[in-house]
Amino acid sequence: MNKLLRDTIFSRLFGLAMAAVVISHIITFILLFVFLGDHRPPPPPAHMPQHHPGGILHGPFLGFCLSMAIQLLLLAIAAWAGSRSLARPMQQLAEAASKLGKHKEPLAIPETGPAEARQSARVFNQMQERLFQQMEERERFLAAVSHDLRTPLTRIKLRIEQLHNEAGEKLLDDVEEMRLMLDATLNYLRGSEESAQMLDVTSLAAAIVDNMQDEGKAVSMHGEARPLMALPNELRRCISNLLENAIAYGKTALISLYDSQHELLIIIEDQGPGIPEAELEKVFAPFVRLAVSRNRNTGGVGLGLSIAREIARRHQASLILKNRPGNQGLMVELRLPRN
Repeated sequence: MNKLLRDTIFSRLFGLAMAAVVISHIITFILLFVFLGDHRPPPPPAHMPQHHPGGILHGPFLGFCLSMAIQLLLLAIAAWAGSRSLARPMQQLAEAASKLGKHKEPLAIPETGPAEARQSARVFNQMQERLFQQMEERERFLAAVSHDLRTPLTRIKLRIEQLHNEAGEKLLDDVEEMRLMLDATLNYLRGSEESAQMLDVTSLAAAIVDNMQDEGKAVSMHGEARPLMALPNELRRCISNLLENAIAYGKTALISLYDSQHELLIIIEDQGPGIPEAELEKVFAPFVRLAVSRNRNTGGVGLGLSIAREIARRHQASLILKNRPGNQGLMVELRLPRN
């Protein structure tokens, strides 16, 4: 019984429905009593012509039609009010969830409405607080790790430079590799706070291709696209990582732009050995490298594809790897939606 008396979605729906039914029946009873009551005028004298009322709009039928119309109207008003009252808290929750992570501070939503809606809003606000606290702790942790690890690496590098022998040069290479791994890992964990803006993707891709060609890399470009809402630096990094990956394993790379009304499709193809079908999804995991690439020159850190997919997700885009037909290399599809 206590559950029925609480301010819940069930109690609100039940109360609105019962109120509409009771009020409509009371009005129906009154109208029927008025129209069906004996309120007809006295009959005319016998010498006068008799006029018998006719037609479908005679008293009882008219009262019945009015009562039905009023019932429908009251039920429609009750349904509208109930739907509006119940849907509004859920709409606020959905809007807040869609904006989660786009602001530097948590945006609390009002804890109003039925008990279920208030509980959902309260839990969501608590979750936001915990998430932002964890993000702040992560930033402090990354800053501390960055400082604590770079300092000994710098000291090691300075001391190795004093050796002036072949072993010292190899040790310097190891220290430089460790520094690159540290920078890539911290950048991957740190994420980005960049804001979206209209971006000329054609010019961005052309600039990346030109820079790589100046470095002597076999990269070419095909197609063009209209401007798109995107994170400029993040998208540049994503495309650069994919092209660098294609060059590292396929020697050549071709980037193609295919524009449409709903999305922009970016395809990057190489002529390398491809990836076994069973490992096409595994290579997106952080620090995962294929056995054939585990060397200093081509292996990298194992974060290039992970960072590229994370950037794609920030754009609500998809990033898919496919082997080209006939074992002619690897093909990467980046689908950016036009919102």
